[in-house]
Amino acid sequence: MELTGKHLRRLPLFAGLPEEALNELAKLVRVRNYKKDMLIFLEGEPGEGLHFVQQGKVKIYKMASDGKEQILHFRQPGDIFAEVTLFDGGPYPASAETIEESQIGIIRNADLYQWLEHHPSLTVQLLKDMAKKLREAQQRLVELVQKDTYGRVASTLLRLAESFGSECAVCKESTVINLYLDRQELANYAGTSRETATRILQDLAKSGIIKLEGKKITILKQKELERWL
Repeated sequence: MELTGKHLRRLPLFAGLPEEALNELAKLVRVRNYKKDMLIFLEGEPGEGLHFVQQGKVKIYKMASDGKEQILHFRQPGDIFAEVTLFDGGPYPASAETIEESQIGIIRNADLYQWLEHHPSLTVQLLKDMAKKLREAQQRLVELVQKDTYGRVASTLLRLAESFGSECAVCKESTVINLYLDRQELANYAGTSRETATRILQDLAKSGIIKLEGKKITILKQKELERWL
């Protein structure tokens, strides 16, 4: 699929650019299609360029020394990732893998450098986006250090609901998390073991705070879940 300026305008990062600039930028984009659970890049590989999600969902993760996966972020349509390689010229600081069939746009660093010389306003937007992600990463680090496992799982569910949630059509005032993770993936995001995450989810379900239907999680009582923090 060949992207056009109209496609790029749907991405928050590029939405404010004039049509001519968008059309120029679209010519630099390379589109790659990935099936579910396909690797986009590995931590430590040379940084190729800025990536963005056109369709699908992606997880960004690091591998600990003991071989355990720690999920850092999830990215959905409109989100960019790996932009840090544009500024430091280094390798990818984490790995990226699809969690569903996805279409990923890539703009090579060398091409984007040249384009930014004529459109410096986007550089500012990129820096703002990176600053926001840095704040989120710092907050997650605080949670991992200071909160117990119940607090980390509760915080994880609330964060997922904020990014991927929608109002339940049947049970009003409830939020469906539209990101269907298995228990291991949720545990890797919360920074705990699969057994512990499963037990906490079951406890929350028995208390009527959440509803579990396979991989589907619905938050029924957000205020009560927030108390676990």
